[in-house]
Amino acid sequence: METLDRLLGSLRECCAELPDKRTGKNGHYGMADIGLAAFSVFFMQSPSFLAHQQHLAQGQGRSNCETLFGMTAIPSDNHIRAMLDPVGPERFHPVFAAVIAELERSGGLAAFRRLGEHVLIALDGTEYFRSAKLSCANCSTRARAGERTSGALRDKTESFHSAVIAALVAPGHARVVPLEPEFIGPQDGAAKQDCESRAARRWLAAHGPRYARLAPIYLGDDLYSRQPVCAAVLATGGHFLFVCKPDSHPTLQEYLTGIELPEHVERHKHGRERFVYRYRWLAAAPLRDGKDALTVNWLSIEIVNPAGKVTYRNSFVTDLAIDASTVAELAACGRARWKIENETFNVLKTKGYHLEHNFGHGRDNLAAVLATLNLLAFACHTVCDLAAVAWQQAMATLGRRTRFFETLRSLTGYMIFPSWLDLLETLAFARPPPPAAL
Repeated sequence: METLDRLLGSLRECCAELPDKRTGKNGHYGMADIGLAAFSVFFMQSPSFLAHQQHLAQGQGRSNCETLFGMTAIPSDNHIRAMLDPVGPERFHPVFAAVIAELERSGGLAAFRRLGEHVLIALDGTEYFRSAKLSCANCSTRARAGERTSGALRDKTESFHSAVIAALVAPGHARVVPLEPEFIGPQDGAAKQDCESRAARRWLAAHGPRYARLAPIYLGDDLYSRQPVCAAVLATGGHFLFVCKPDSHPTLQEYLTGIELPEHVERHKHGRERFVYRYRWLAAAPLRDGKDALTVNWLSIEIVNPAGKVTYRNSFVTDLAIDASTVAELAACGRARWKIENETFNVLKTKGYHLEHNFGHGRDNLAAVLATLNLLAFACHTVCDLAAVAWQQAMATLGRRTRFFETLRSLTGYMIFPSWLDLLETLAFARPPPPAAL
């Protein structure tokens, strides 16, 4: 399990460098132990994992926190929250770089390449916390209709956290790889409340230059197909392929009106039925009104069922060249942006990661730090799915992902495993479990 060992080693090094607010000689737990302890909860998909390991350590003098995660001691939940609250979530960004490096080392990144040597990075915003009672300095706020008081309906203020999430995606690929998040919240010196568009541009400025070597094509919904975001993508050396709704781009629609557009048609068989895929495109059209308007290329796709009814229609703008040989793949790549909703947000919120659960809100950065560690756990799981043979064998043996993590939690609650390889080969029935059990 060299893949997972390297990823955890990178996280351990990162956590060891976290700022420590304590003074004097009261640091019984190192920051590496504190960061790894928080991460282990998300990696094992168990809020009670640390409690089980503390019980195991009391009986046997050590635990899986030591053997699997490299911790020297197990801090309490409250101590973890208190120590991570002042830490900026960007402190964990180097581990996302380690995730990409591991994908490249294993050859797993090749499966994400499209349109030649490009990778697709989808961007989208999502909420991960909201409350009418809890708030912190980094919360955004909004008014909600409240209860009637003395006959009057009074609004109440709701606090919430949201972030722009980035992920490697590819059409036809069952996996996504989360990348560094950019959190939406009050910005120093800004009079207006923060928004998804500004957060996306901060993400591009911070991370776009580093991902430029992967020749990225950025995907996004109609919110992103505005000149500020498109220009920000180009400034980092990337390309864009954003959804472009007709109602929100009137100038572009004027250029499309009355023009006979080039067309490419394909026929695809779905089961016993045949569907018609019709593509159209237009080169060098202005994205908006004005002399400074960015010039973009526009494309559309329609899917027509055997009865002649249009079952899907969408359009996109891009800076990439379009012709009959590329329009179908461009449309497929543009449609892959939905994977950040279905295969990223849906998985994070409903498939064991519980992104919207309040693991700890804190006064400063705790909610963002824990959300970042949750994303890292998802990213590490995905790399193991793609690159770690022992992990793959254990998953194949147990059949369902839910059963895999249930068994993982059950075994580590009662037995100590010398290494991840021992644990995973036990899960795959390739070796017997260790003799020491409670």
